[in-house]
Amino acid sequence: MARDRPTAQTSTSGVYVSVEDLVALEATARDLTFVQKTSVQQPLVGRHPSRMRGRGLTFEELREYLPGDDIRTIDWRVTARTNKPFVRIYGEEKERPALIVTDQRTNMFFGSRRAMKSVTAAEAAALCAWRVLGSSDRVGGFVFNDSQVDELRPHRSRESVIALANQIAAMNQSLNARTPENRGTDQLDRVLQTVANVAHHDHLIIIISDFDGHSPQTRDLLLRLTVRNDVIAILVYDPFLLELPTAGEMVVSGGSMQAELAFQQAKARSAIGDFARQRGRELLSWQRDLGLPMLPISAAQETALQLRRLLGQAAWRQRRR
Repeated sequence: MARDRPTAQTSTSGVYVSVEDLVALEATARDLTFVQKTSVQQPLVGRHPSRMRGRGLTFEELREYLPGDDIRTIDWRVTARTNKPFVRIYGEEKERPALIVTDQRTNMFFGSRRAMKSVTAAEAAALCAWRVLGSSDRVGGFVFNDSQVDELRPHRSRESVIALANQIAAMNQSLNARTPENRGTDQLDRVLQTVANVAHHDHLIIIISDFDGHSPQTRDLLLRLTVRNDVIAILVYDPFLLELPTAGEMVVSGGSMQAELAFQQAKARSAIGDFARQRGRELLSWQRDLGLPMLPISAAQETALQLRRLLGQAAWRQRRR
């Protein structure tokens, strides 16, 4: 029996997501972090340290005077006590609007356990949006499917996050198992190009996708974005291809063509597994080559727990550099 398509107000657990589901993640997002802590353990509420140093608001360190230092930064009390000139160094602070890029293409409409990749991406986007707003920064983003891209400009309000959640839920609930006729193979690159045209510098850009259809241009666009912005890539995957069953069959479709996969054949399982692992290695290599945090999120596990752990590890790696 055909099932009615869910509306923006309803949720089919794991298959589709509703606005209410995404709004309810606000409390869960409070302990996520996208920035490293400063050496003096001062909280950053709504502001983030830039790579430049100057007369900002956040104290960083006290050190001996060096030729070329601004004499206005000399700490005369410490200088008098030590008989050596010391200066106070401050980190310049900047506002950092966030753009959350959420993939809701047909390739995301797959899941073997717990949830579809499209649902996991929607949850991750909402968690990130709520956390950015909790840091008093502006948040907006891009939501895209196979043929459509919707932009929401960054604002500092709950209404802006709810608007983003509403757009994500609408695209999410329009997904189905049929491959659209007008599906573009370069949609991911087109979206990243649009993001690059908007985010010229000092943005936090969070890209949530399985990166299906990536190309050399995808890598070049990500490199362009990372030069003047902070970029985090969240790689959504399903473990099915890495844990193939040893029996049964599955029909896969690429639109006009179909193929039947027989899992009882060891050669077929090996070929599929090798392809999935190679693709994963290629995407994760961007972390090393581009200095881009590539955080793998499984659709088979709870999204918030994974995101909390992975963001903590990313911040730890950043502190060590």
